[in-house]
Formats: sequence, structure tokens, C-alpha cells
Amino acid sequence: MSKLQPFTERVIRIIKGIPEGQIMTYGQVAAAAGSPRGARQVVRILHSLSVAHQLPWHRIVNAKGEIALQEDAIRIEQITRLEGEGVELDRHGKIDLEAYQYVPEPLL
Repeated sequence: MSKLQPFTERVIRIIKGIPEGQIMTYGQVAAAAGSPRGARQVVRILHSLSVAHQLPWHRIVNAKGEIALQEDAIRIEQITRLEGEGVELDRHGKIDLEAYQYVPEPLL
């Protein structure tokens, strides 16, 4: 595998560090990795590297605390995984960010 860009390496490290039962937003991961406007890059990294790096992709949601994935099967899988870890979604499919959002230590 080719060497990853530093931002990509930081994103992977941050996502791998999200504890079970907690979530982060795409933008929050991007900001923690050093690119506050890089939420779309986080989406691309998750899409292309989740399997290869065994990322807990299901712990990433949008800024509103919602599941951003549109495809039903994957959306249901994400909900099932989150609920299996104790993350509750309200009747509108939203997650209470104050209750479940993980804030990582700053990267060194």
C-alpha cells in the first residue's frame, strides 16, 4: 500500500480512537485532524479506507447527529451497530450529540 497523506493518517488514527458507544461528526474529525473545512475529505477516506484499515465507520455522523448514509441497507447496519453499542437514536433518527459525542485529546 502506498504511503498515506498526513491528513489521511491523522483521520484514520482519530476514527480508530473513537470509543465504543460514542460518535464524532465528519467535521469534528476533520478539525481534529487539522483541516476544519475537510469534512468531505473525511467522507472520502471513510468510503475508500474503512475496510482496509478496519475503521469503526458507523461511529461517524453528520453535524446534526444524523446518519448521513442514504442507502437503506448500510443505513440500517449503521443504526444497528450504534444501538448495539448503546447509542440511542430518537424517533427522528437523531443522536444527542451532547450525550454521545467523543472529544479526542489533541494530536501531538
